[in-house]
Amino acid sequence: MNKKTNWIVTILIALGSLVILLPLYLAISIALKTPKELADSVLSFPIGLHFENFTKAIKATNFFHAFKNSAYITLISVAFTIITNSMVAYVIARNMNKSKFFKFLYYYFVSALFVPFPIIMLPIVKQTSDLGMNNPNGLAFLYVVYGIAFNIFIYVGYIRSIPRALEEAAIVDGCGTWTTFWKIIFPLMSPINATVAILTCLWAWNDFMLPLIILNDPSHITLPLAQYVFQSEFGTNYNLAFASYLMALSPMIVVYIFAQKWIINGVTQGAVKQ
Repeated sequence: MNKKTNWIVTILIALGSLVILLPLYLAISIALKTPKELADSVLSFPIGLHFENFTKAIKATNFFHAFKNSAYITLISVAFTIITNSMVAYVIARNMNKSKFFKFLYYYFVSALFVPFPIIMLPIVKQTSDLGMNNPNGLAFLYVVYGIAFNIFIYVGYIRSIPRALEEAAIVDGCGTWTTFWKIIFPLMSPINATVAILTCLWAWNDFMLPLIILNDPSHITLPLAQYVFQSEFGTNYNLAFASYLMALSPMIVVYIFAQKWIINGVTQGAVKQ
């Protein structure tokens, strides 16, 4: 049986793909061109493969030092986000139908999703400076705290889909709340933990604003900040800038390719109440 092709949907998908593929092509081609080739035509293919642009970008931005800082902040943020946010969400999810206090806590956390970042930007700068948190550890702490609103929202939806009978059986076998969470519930949360880990990883790795306002020491500079300084230093030399962008982007592309199925799996399982 031949399936009919929905040409309208096919055309829309093709146009949508161009929105992604065209900027990606421009980034790769510009990174491999000379400034003269770029000036002649932005859309043309590179005549030669000028990989020396990548070498120059590494030296100009102290790339590996910034890479190390970004990797440290990202790993710390992901680890503490999963541990703390999942525990808070578990307590709220299992008690919000019993107590108005926990229901209030749920809506309190979720309401933070609607607070624009510019409103809290200046208080963040002041408080982190006063508390001595204007460093990579303080920045990772902020990622854990400011991610809790969205994470509570998706964690609670997922945890409520886990049958309570599993916990009741564990309690009958002598498990306490702490043991039940780590040995029964937390392993069942692997798909949503993976989703939160990937989203937090992408955010912490690519974020520009928080590092810009928090980090004062040049030795703490992250990759997005290094690229900002790079552009300011070289002005219109987009060849080196795009080479730097591609190098910074490549780890997250690899992470996303291997883990994107976990995002879809975690979100869809949390969306269905059993």
